[in-house]
This record gives sequence, C-alpha cells and structure tokens, in this order.
Amino acid sequence: MIRLILILSFFLLALIGYGQTDKQGVNLTTTVVNIANDKGKIYFALYNSEENFLARKPVSTASSTILNGISKAEFSNVTTGFYAIICFHDANDNGKMDFQDNGMPLEDYGMTNNVLSFGPPQFKDGKFEVKNTDLTLDIKF
Repeated sequence: MIRLILILSFFLLALIGYGQTDKQGVNLTTTVVNIANDKGKIYFALYNSEENFLARKPVSTASSTILNGISKAEFSNVTTGFYAIICFHDANDNGKMDFQDNGMPLEDYGMTNNVLSFGPPQFKDGKFEVKNTDLTLDIKF
C-alpha cells in the first residue's frame, strides 16, 4: 500500500520538471475518453524506458482541460522507440493526485493499453511502439 502511495506521489512530482527532447519525430496524441466530470485537469507523463518510469523521469509532460468527459494532450517530436503514458484526473485542481488514508487513490488514473491492476502502474503493461507515423491513443480510467 505504501509502495502505491510512493509510486503515484513520485509520478506527480515527475510531471512538474521534465521536458521533451529536441530530436525530430512524430506527433503523439493521447485522449482520455471516459472522464467522470469536467472539473479540474488531466495530467499526462510520457516515459521512454522502464528505468525512467521507475525513476519518475518522463521525457515529456502535459496537462489538459476537460470538455464533455474528454481530454486531449499532444506530444510533439516523439522519436521512434517504446513508450508508455500514465495520466490522472486532478478533479479538485490542487496540482496533485489525492489519496485516501489507506493509500488508495481518490482521483482516477490510467495508462496506455488500458491495463487495470490492483498495484501501481508498470511500464511493461503500458508499453507501445512509436514508428515513423503520427499516432493516436485512447486511455480509459
């Protein structure tokens, strides 16, 4: 339980400080399609390896407003390789993911490939490949 709290807390911290690389690449559009309400924002983090995922070092981050239960984020100049995206709904717009006293998340979260698990997100579960064409992905909470 504490591990889940730590992993999700570090995920939030990682969203704040890391930017996209300058290499040329494709556009990656991510859409969360089933948000419970239009309050707050959705925060996204793009990871390019298991090591960066575990170290909470995304290659890029984004945030987006919500309209009619849908939120979109675009990552530009994404180079070829394997990636995973995790995101969460900051419903109360306080800039962080909130948890119950027992460590369970109070706000919805998800990742690419829409894997549902009872533990913290894993890079291998959300991994997808970027090739030489633009890519659009849907994430469900």
